[in-house]
Amino acid sequence: MDRLETFDDFWPFYVAQHSRATTRAWHFAGTTFVLASLAAGVAVTPSLALLAPVVGYGPAWIGHFFFEKNRPATFTHPLWSLRGDFRMYRLMLTGRMGPEVERARRLYPGPA
Repeated sequence: MDRLETFDDFWPFYVAQHSRATTRAWHFAGTTFVLASLAAGVAVTPSLALLAPVVGYGPAWIGHFFFEKNRPATFTHPLWSLRGDFRMYRLMLTGRMGPEVERARRLYPGPA
């Protein structure tokens, strides 16, 4: 964690903290809910946008606490983590997350 001085340094660590497909799926759902609540806030009533943090972090933290069994990076790097959430979402949406996961596993190998 000491060497995480830029987002580019942080990104492989972030991906390694999401090594399980189930965790990434929970994050994908949460980010989708965030986008939906923001859209509903614009289209229906602004108060619906206030749900974004709850509907976003709730599923993501389920993934971390119950499947990945680690502490969300949001607690130590909140802005980079948010940026990472949206980058991971985009890569998952376009089917390009696999190589990122493999690179992260090489840089941050888990227990054998």
